[in-house]
Amino acid sequence: MRILLVGASGTIGRAVEAELEGRHEVVSAGRHSGDVRLDIYDSESIRAAFGELGPIDAVISATGAVQFAPFAEMQAADYEMSLRNKLMGQVNLVLIGREHVRPAGSFTLTSGVLDEDPILGGTAASMVNGGINAFVLAASIEMPAGQRINAVSPGVIEEAMDHYAPYFRGFESVPARRAALAYAKSVEGGRTGHVFRVR
Repeated sequence: MRILLVGASGTIGRAVEAELEGRHEVVSAGRHSGDVRLDIYDSESIRAAFGELGPIDAVISATGAVQFAPFAEMQAADYEMSLRNKLMGQVNLVLIGREHVRPAGSFTLTSGVLDEDPILGGTAASMVNGGINAFVLAASIEMPAGQRINAVSPGVIEEAMDHYAPYFRGFESVPARRAALAYAKSVEGGRTGHVFRVR
């Protein structure tokens, strides 16, 4: 398969590429690095990347930014940025990408543990992650040409705990290589409309 991996330079993205590159052609994409430049915050960037690449068998999104701050400090703009980036950025990958992904191809998006286990300061992340999961469930029954769509909802990634540990006290971390297996299952398996939870 020819797989477009968006966010390939991130912690999860590197693990996903390591898991898949021995079996498939992985095309890496990111804002500042990779085989192709792609910024999910910018629809024109998404269109340009797909236009450059030609047909793809699968798209994996391992990227997306959200605002973390105490609820008392959150403003509408903070939620709007989170929605436009991690939620609508991934939705736009599907809306634009469905014209470029081959029949029976797949999309795998990324939500996260805060979809069901919130933390202080994480209201935007919880909202966005829940929205991604709901979108995947609903879109799966209308995907064109037999295309599939799933999400991976990983726990806090072990390799990122140096940065995130103060926010995730009491959480059991997940090695990136284990999270990567869920992306492989989504791409190489047959399920659709499913959220693969890695805890």
